[in-house]
Amino acid sequence: MRKRLIQVFGFLISSLGWLFVLCTLAMDYWRITQLGGQGGSFIIRVAWYWSNLWKDCFTDSTAVTNCRDFPVLWTVTPYIQGVRGLLMCGVTLGFVAVVLCFVGMECTFIGGAEKTKDKLLFSGAVFHLAGGVSDIAAYCLYINRVARTTFAQSVGPGVLRYDLGPPLFLGLVGSFLIMLGALLYAVTVFRVMCRESNVAEIYGGGTYMAPASRGRTLYTGYYGPSGLYGSYLSGGSSSSKISKLSQATPTNISERDAFV
Repeated sequence: MRKRLIQVFGFLISSLGWLFVLCTLAMDYWRITQLGGQGGSFIIRVAWYWSNLWKDCFTDSTAVTNCRDFPVLWTVTPYIQGVRGLLMCGVTLGFVAVVLCFVGMECTFIGGAEKTKDKLLFSGAVFHLAGGVSDIAAYCLYINRVARTTFAQSVGPGVLRYDLGPPLFLGLVGSFLIMLGALLYAVTVFRVMCRESNVAEIYGGGTYMAPASRGRTLYTGYYGPSGLYGSYLSGGSSSSKISKLSQATPTNISERDAFV
């Protein structure tokens, strides 16, 4: 029961993390900066420049937004291409991980035997972990690019110093939730798989321990002490033991038997 609850909790946490990551792909304000606000024109006193993975935009104080979509893939800034690729790779791994974990959970009635379900769940946890690492790498790459421009000693003309936007923090939280869900999945099947490997090593080496409850067999325990008569085994050795036992056992013939 505890294993099932942990798996359900891990499924909810990892699914919530992937939902956060998917939301960041469509959100605006990955980076944002503000110009003005301290005087200037009596019509336009402040302006915001912001961008995401798909476009650069400008919004003034009259709520008018002008955007410029990024051109085709081959002419996009290289770090934007890297962030896109890492996120898409992470989302693909996450889709495979969700399917494997859903099939391998104990509360579902698909996936085969219990051992097979545990292996599927462990594989899904590995895919979750790989997808979470890919997402974290994408967000860190974008943050590093923004931070290098912001904290540079000198920048060229027309280069703006941006701040980090909410989607980056939401994506980092989602990535950590994904990795936490993968850890919960792995905890539920790690002990079982380790126990199976230890049992396989013990029996594979030829070591066998008979259960303590088998104190009596079919031929011993009811008709006499086992130490006196031995155990009757099948094969040639059993016949030799029986012949030796008959030779060693004295026979007393009574007078009535001799007369008959």
